[in-house]
Amino acid sequence: MTMQTSITTADNSPIRLVIHGGAGTIKRNKLKMEHERAYMQALAQSLTAGYAVLEAGGSSIDAVTAAIVVMEDSPLFNAGRGSVFSHAGRNELDASIMDGSTRMAGAVAAVTTIRNPIRAAHAVMTKSAHVMLMGHGAEIFAAEQGLEIVDPSYFYTQYRWDQLQKAIAKEQVLRDHDVGPGTPTLSKDEKRGTVGAVALDRYGNLAAGTSTGGLTNKRFGRVGDSPIIGAGTYADNRSVAVSATGTGEIFIRTAAAFNTAAQVRLLHTPIADAADNTLAEIAAIGGDGGLIVLDAQGNYALRFNTGGMYRGTIGSDGIAWAGVFPEPEKPVINSLASSS
Repeated sequence: MTMQTSITTADNSPIRLVIHGGAGTIKRNKLKMEHERAYMQALAQSLTAGYAVLEAGGSSIDAVTAAIVVMEDSPLFNAGRGSVFSHAGRNELDASIMDGSTRMAGAVAAVTTIRNPIRAAHAVMTKSAHVMLMGHGAEIFAAEQGLEIVDPSYFYTQYRWDQLQKAIAKEQVLRDHDVGPGTPTLSKDEKRGTVGAVALDRYGNLAAGTSTGGLTNKRFGRVGDSPIIGAGTYADNRSVAVSATGTGEIFIRTAAAFNTAAQVRLLHTPIADAADNTLAEIAAIGGDGGLIVLDAQGNYALRFNTGGMYRGTIGSDGIAWAGVFPEPEKPVINSLASSS
């Protein structure tokens, strides 16, 4: 297994945001230049939204929420507006969020009418006595909290619908980003699609959040790791904030996000090594994916053992860096210019 790309910094920055837009078998010859440009622009918008919160003195929780909302509102990512369809032709969305200063957390699963599931997860954390709500009950709660409720048709995109029809025809379960827009055929059985963010605010507090539409052609009310605290999301000021994207069932079985944080806190493992160790454990039992990790000193790592991971970061200098493939991230403005 080859671990791909890592950037670690401790530049005395009081703020830091790191995001991902999902990992998978992303092939350069399958990702058209205009699509790569669109992804880079969306990542830049997400980073800018989260940075604006942090730069203004806002909390890491609010920055994570703002960054993820941008990706949920984009049809490019398998979360919110761009979510994949289940076997029944429904968009069933999951999300979670965690505050590293208090270890409070909130999550929603299998919701179909909440425009921004990450906002609902935040409301569960701050406005209820619970950690996870699911299905219709979560939707009732979200409506009571004044969150935007939409008709399920809001989540319909032709590309995702066509993806479902191909998956049904081939009796496949498909994870996002293993087949890009315009790809005519599906590959082997695949299992994921996620967006996420981790942030450090100027008060030294960490937060993490994750949101997904799950699997194309999923059945039986399947829920993956994204809304599960300790699997897809974890944050603890004593160690790190983590958001995961990968083979959901195996990320659950390895408690991937908590596993990474525990290595840092208890064994004092460097954060990139901790992420690599977790991904190696996942690979050993048949999974793969990626992790973004951030500590309270501003050190961060972006690690994945797949062909690519949509990802980016921004610090106190306000310069957004992003990447897709294994080479190091680039300033987004340069990446956009080079795609022209």
